[in-house]
Amino acid sequence: MTDVPAPRLPAALGAVQAVQAVAREFARLALPVACPGCGAWDLTLCEACRATLAGAPVRCEDDVPRLDHLDGVPPLPVWRLAAYAGPVRGIVLAWKDHGRADLTPAVTGAMRRGAAQVAPELAVAAGGRALAVVPVPSTAAARRRRGADLVGLLARAATDGLRLSGVAAGEAPVLVRRPGRRDQAGLGARARGRNSERAVRVRRGPVPGGGLCVLVDDVVTTGSTLTTCEEALMSGGWLVLGAIAVAATPPPSHGRVLLAPGSAE
Repeated sequence: MTDVPAPRLPAALGAVQAVQAVAREFARLALPVACPGCGAWDLTLCEACRATLAGAPVRCEDDVPRLDHLDGVPPLPVWRLAAYAGPVRGIVLAWKDHGRADLTPAVTGAMRRGAAQVAPELAVAAGGRALAVVPVPSTAAARRRRGADLVGLLARAATDGLRLSGVAAGEAPVLVRRPGRRDQAGLGARARGRNSERAVRVRRGPVPGGGLCVLVDDVVTTGSTLTTCEEALMSGGWLVLGAIAVAATPPPSHGRVLLAPGSAE
């Protein structure tokens, strides 16, 4: 499969991101780091908190309310590597919104391992055909704030994991955000649903291979973004076989989870 190249950033934006990266590095050197999962000082990520990302992927679509199509069609299969709670929540928030780029190897490594474990099921669903790995798109503002396309990094890691397990896979960043939609962070369930409606579109161009794909995201909460992405891809001639996320909010039986500022979709 031919990888779809990501759009090049304007030179000015690249310079801004470079300055931000240098500033974050100086801050990291000036201030002691702490494990974002438990707060242990002078540790990027302690072994106990790192282990929370090392479990086997778990199917969780039945716990995601807005994935239910209500028309007899089974919801999109979704695998999560961990529950979005406790140390995992701290790790993801630090990585996404607190400038902890030093956590990238741990988070992307978890995605690589998880995708490799999911690969046999996806291979069966794909019938041996090539599979495109589609990152859920972030807003331009979120990418500028974070200094990188973090979900794009996860998609790259997932692609590597699938390939290591023998699945013909390639990155395909074919989804883009429509202008005028804000980032999902900090929005409640209803606001997320409204904000996600028709919030993404498929880039123009031919559908590579057989049009089979898997979505990749960082955190799944209500599922409204995954549903919007699935619908956009289907309208563009793609068939979505499933989605893989680093984390998903636990079902109600695990206790009520509040969508605090900084929570992701």
